[in-house]
Amino acid sequence: MIFKERLIHAAIFDMDGTMFDTERLRFTTIKQASAELFGETISDEILIGSLGLSAKKAEELAKSRYGEGYPYAAIRKRADELELAHVRKHGVPVKPGLYEILERLKRNGLLMAVATSSRRAIAEEYLINANVMKYFDITVCGDEVKQGKPHPEIFRTAAKELNCLPEHCLMFEDSENGLRSASGAGGLPILIKDIKEPRPEIKQLAYQAYDRMPDFLADLVRFTPNLPKPKLTDAFPQTINNMRAGIHGFGAMGGGYLAQIFSHWDGYTRPYEIIGASNNTTLRSLVNAFGKYDVHYSNLAFRQTIDRIRLIDMADEAAVCEMYAVSEIVGLCLPESAIKQQAAMIAKGLIARYQNGAGSLTILVVLNKLSGAAFVRRQVREAMLRMLEGPQAEQIMEMAYFTETVVNRMVSKIPKEILLKQARINFASFEKHTQQKALAPGGSAAPMHQESILLAEPGLGKIVSQLRHASHLNRALDQLGVTLFESGPDMVLYAKKGGKILERLRQVQTVDNIAEIQAIKNRLLNGTHAIIAWYASLLGYQTIGQGMGDERVVMLVKRLVNNEIKPAMLQENPALAEYINTSFVNSFIARCKASFKDPCRRIGRDPLRKLQRKERIMGSIELAARHGIPTPMLEFGAALGILYSLRLVTPEDKECQRIKALFEANASVADVLAFSGDYHGKPYQGLDPQQDAALIERIAEHLRQLTNPASAHWQWPLSYNYAEELAS
Repeated sequence: MIFKERLIHAAIFDMDGTMFDTERLRFTTIKQASAELFGETISDEILIGSLGLSAKKAEELAKSRYGEGYPYAAIRKRADELELAHVRKHGVPVKPGLYEILERLKRNGLLMAVATSSRRAIAEEYLINANVMKYFDITVCGDEVKQGKPHPEIFRTAAKELNCLPEHCLMFEDSENGLRSASGAGGLPILIKDIKEPRPEIKQLAYQAYDRMPDFLADLVRFTPNLPKPKLTDAFPQTINNMRAGIHGFGAMGGGYLAQIFSHWDGYTRPYEIIGASNNTTLRSLVNAFGKYDVHYSNLAFRQTIDRIRLIDMADEAAVCEMYAVSEIVGLCLPESAIKQQAAMIAKGLIARYQNGAGSLTILVVLNKLSGAAFVRRQVREAMLRMLEGPQAEQIMEMAYFTETVVNRMVSKIPKEILLKQARINFASFEKHTQQKALAPGGSAAPMHQESILLAEPGLGKIVSQLRHASHLNRALDQLGVTLFESGPDMVLYAKKGGKILERLRQVQTVDNIAEIQAIKNRLLNGTHAIIAWYASLLGYQTIGQGMGDERVVMLVKRLVNNEIKPAMLQENPALAEYINTSFVNSFIARCKASFKDPCRRIGRDPLRKLQRKERIMGSIELAARHGIPTPMLEFGAALGILYSLRLVTPEDKECQRIKALFEANASVADVLAFSGDYHGKPYQGLDPQQDAALIERIAEHLRQLTNPASAHWQWPLSYNYAEELAS
């Protein structure tokens, strides 16, 4: 590996204070042990002076202060016992960023070693407990060298055992004595500051110095490759880092897409926990009970399990604020109306994050709205200004990156009745499995063929017996699961550049101009998707997949995409060909044909919004007109949207009701398309009744033909001739 123009073959890590935040714990346990055995706690001055020293040198320092009678060896032994007890109960306090660094170094071909002043018994306990032993090829401990740090012996020994020259080894340290040891060995010392800042003359021995391990990780990322976009069937990373990710709005996009993106993370590690906020009580209960859930990809007959997930109540202000305070990234997947309601809670979460000193936060805004990120930021800022003075509010807002996104995946929720049926069947299976194990001969007694092990290791029998019993239960639990979402296979999430973490996420592609990608999706896919839903519904089909089995629907889609939308977009901006021809279009029709669980009612909802000027359908018509391209299929699609509303195919859809009321007042298509009244507190952006009169009349004629019982207009997409249109 090349790191800052140096060829690196190996990485050698100090343990306490560098990999693990154990120096503070060590201080506490030594003080307690000293009070128990000597009647007086040892001073911070002596403890800080002992950092990086061997046990022998540390003992000499302590006795220089407290006299030769100071029972240092006994105190150290007692401190070891106290520290081990704490670690066995609470785990090793791992420094943030360690797992990501170890994964990147190991998977980029480096040899790895530990060089610690701790005794081997302690070192191995900690390395195993922290689940990092697997990364290291060798371990050199303080009780295995003649001279401790600051002497270079321990680092020289580690480099030699790795068969590496010290000058090709990164040597990670946190203390003055450690830096002197690594430098004296001829290595490349990397200082990760801990409790005590080294003196300037010692700090200059470092090849590179960092205040925190994540700062080194940010540098390391520049010199190691990001992993390519995963295949759908790629496993999630095995190694768990100490980060959390949040999903505010755990619906189809949040649970069926963002959770998968966060689970893939950078391909090296994945988050310790994903926190999802949902107001769906059933969903929360099932996910938290199972501790996991599945996403089903029907076109591949493949299920992907999302685990390390916890759902919270979106109405629980304290829980939502905590999610924003502790997460490294939050995906915001709420509809526009809900964002206005949740803005104050998001603002409080950002304030809590600021008060905790947690640093900047990237917020992925998954909102089917142009400039959605700016809209969310504005709502949150206004809410925060009602809580804080302007300067402080602006300071907090500057630490939040509201990132615009474009989703290229279709996801739908499994109906509630199916979820409940899954839960009942799974529980019955679990109950049957556990009862069979309990009734089996011998039950959970000590396993067979263990006699020789039990004789050789007297304390092992109880452990093995209890673990075997637990394994039966674990196997039964592994068989449990609940499928929450049906999903399409498309992987990439497009996001506007900004927020360093996005460059690391394996499934996110950052772009400079996200508006171009949004325009492609809105015009090429979203508008087309809505027209499919309207046409299929009016033809009597319930799902997108069923509708795509009708030749009329397929021909309509092919013609409006290939003859109207694509040519217009490519003439407007030829540079978009890469996205138009590959990322979006090629798989769109195939995805629609497989969408048998995607209801037309869901895709066809809110037709008034989709028929606005500049939006989806009308925006595509305007663009094509600018380049002299006729748009009969798009105009036919607009008429389908009006007819869908007039027939109230989705009776509860308020926008359908509004279109029906507008039309029936004067039986006028113009009253619908040129509407300019209130729309969610703003004027509706309808067509101009004079300038767009010809377009309005063409759409009105389509509607008249569609409602004429004697007309064959429902078959019209099959027979339309573009050549004749252009010739005329």
